[in-house]
Order: sequence, then C-alpha cells, then structure tokens
Amino acid sequence: MKKIVTVLLILGMILSVVACAPAATPAATADVTAAPEAAATEAPAAEVTEAPVALNIAMVTDVGNIDDKSFNEFTWMGCKNWAEANGAVANYYRPSEDSDEARIETIKTAIEKGANVIVCPGYLFGATYQQLPQQYPDVMFLGIDLGLGDVPAPQANTALITYQEEQSGFLAGYAAVMDGYTKLAFLGGIDVPAVVRYGFGYVQGANQAATELGNTADVSIKYWYSGTFGPNDEIKTKTAGWYTEGTQIIFACGGGIVYSAITSADEANGKLIGVDVDQSGISERVVTSAKKELENSVKLALSDLLANGGKWSEAYAGVENKLGATQDCVGLPTDPASWRFSTFTLDQYNTLFEKVKSGEYAISPAIDVQPTVTIAVDYQN
Repeated sequence: MKKIVTVLLILGMILSVVACAPAATPAATADVTAAPEAAATEAPAAEVTEAPVALNIAMVTDVGNIDDKSFNEFTWMGCKNWAEANGAVANYYRPSEDSDEARIETIKTAIEKGANVIVCPGYLFGATYQQLPQQYPDVMFLGIDLGLGDVPAPQANTALITYQEEQSGFLAGYAAVMDGYTKLAFLGGIDVPAVVRYGFGYVQGANQAATELGNTADVSIKYWYSGTFGPNDEIKTKTAGWYTEGTQIIFACGGGIVYSAITSADEANGKLIGVDVDQSGISERVVTSAKKELENSVKLALSDLLANGGKWSEAYAGVENKLGATQDCVGLPTDPASWRFSTFTLDQYNTLFEKVKSGEYAISPAIDVQPTVTIAVDYQN
C-alpha cells in the first residue's frame, strides 16, 4: 500500500512540473510579433465601382465605302481608332443604295446586332436622324457634318457636329497668298452654307495675307459655284478658262468637282487646293487642303459619351456643336508628304493657326453677305 501511495505521489509531482514548464521555442528564428487585437468595429465594405459602359459603335456610310478618301473613311478612322484605344467595339455598315429607306434599314440592322452608338457622316442622314432617334431612345446617335438645318429638333440622344469652315478656308487663302500666289480662284459646288463659309473664309484669308504683304492691288480671286458636287464638262471648261486667263491656284470645294479641276490643272500645269480632308493623295497638283478634322471630332464626342456613362452630356445632348480651331478640328495638313508650299513654312502656319485659334484674326462666318475686302473678287454667278 505504501508503495502504491509513493508511486502516485511521484506521478503527481512529475505532472505538476510538466504543466509549469515553458512552451517550446519556435523553430524559426525570425522576430514574430502578434497582431494587435482587432477593434470592436465592423470592417468597411469593399468599395463598389461601376463597370465601365460597353460601347458598341456602328458607323454607317452615306454613299461609297470606307476607302473613299473623304467623309466615310476619316469618320470610320475616328470610330475604329477610338474603339481600339478604349476597349470598345466598332463596326461599319454600308447601305444597299443611296436612299433614306436603305439608310434607315441599315441602321436598324446595326442596332439589332447590338450597336448602341450610331455614327453617320453627312447631310444625307438628315431625314434619318429626324426619325430613328425617337424610335430608339436608348441608342446614342452622332451626326458628323450634320446640323440643325438638317435636323431641326434633335432628340436628347442625338449629338450633331458641324464645323467653322470659314476658319479652314481662311487658313488656305492666307497660306496661298503668303506662298506667292496672286491669281486665285474659288470653285464651289452647290452653294450650301458649308461651301459658302469655305469660300468667304478663303477670300478673307487671301485678303489678310495680301494686306500684311502690302500687295492687295496684285491679288485677285475668281469666284463661281458650279451647282453640283459631281464632275462635268462645264466645270472643266470653266477651270480651263481660268488657267488660260492666268489663274495660278484653284480652291476646288465640293466633292467630285475636284476631278474636273484636276484635268484642267494637268493640262495647264496649274495648282489646286483640296477640301474637307487631305486630298494630296489624289493629285500632285494639290498644294494643300482646307480640312475638317473628322477623326478628332469623332474621338472628342465618343470620349464625352464614355465619360458620361453611355449617354450624351449636356454639352452634346440635342445640341449642334460647331467645331473649329479652338478644338483643333479644322486646319491644313501638316504631314511632310502633304506639305507642298514653296516658301510658306510650317512655323509660319503654326503661328497663323494660333492667331485663328485665339481669335486674333476676326473671321466672319456670315453667308448672307459677301465679305468686305480690298482685293479684287470677281463673283461670276
């Protein structure tokens, strides 16, 4: 019995010693400190960010295709390049024929395929934009070179962009005279407001340069509207006569009429100024072009749409924005391959552009009255 008691006492002592022994040292020797006790407050919820809107852009051509070296091509470039840079989708559609019905059906097809942004260039979409935006209020419509004259009462899901063509024409006229041309001409297509602004701006620019050079008596302009946007024999005859009479450079302002002027220029070794886009690629006779920066215009508008959650902001919704030098949306091409002036330099052009941009040169946009100038202008209509 004593032995049993003795054993039990020994076992109890052993257990007591084990229970009081310090804990084993961790194998790792790094300095590890325990995290402080969490405060008795609820952890903040993770910030919820709204997913960026998914823009599915459909650009619809008026007539022709996206390789027309004009409105369709440069509008498409704006859509495509912006979409690639911003993770959006862009496709183009070509109507089956030149009619309002075909354009409407093409836009409907694009919407059925998922498009939520429709981009269309040119006044031919005027009737279309008076109908479809009302039927598709959740689709955003952008009209390039489409104004209130084409869409008198645009819906809130419709944004219209037009241009200060008088500024672009001014730049071309000024540069031509500064480059040494004194016998100029303006060949207009149909005398719609945009064409008239181009022409009157051209007159003002030539006059400004002549005034600064002190040779207003030497500079003159022949001025005529052909009444069409297509080439024909009458235009060729008119422009050939101008070159024969001493005209050195013609501003051909009106779509396809430039091709009749090119024929005359080739025969007379004359020069030309293109319009709307950089037309240097269609003939070596083209010295410069009075441009509308279509690609930049599209990018500005689509950026507004994205920033505003897929809806037009107040700056665009149901509004006609008339873009110009301030927005870098008009100008002359400055790419070396397109720069064909003899003495007028890029630095001079940049100085000129900044003066137009700042408003230092006051360029009248009026189309109901001919500009007051001191150079001779022969209006032939």
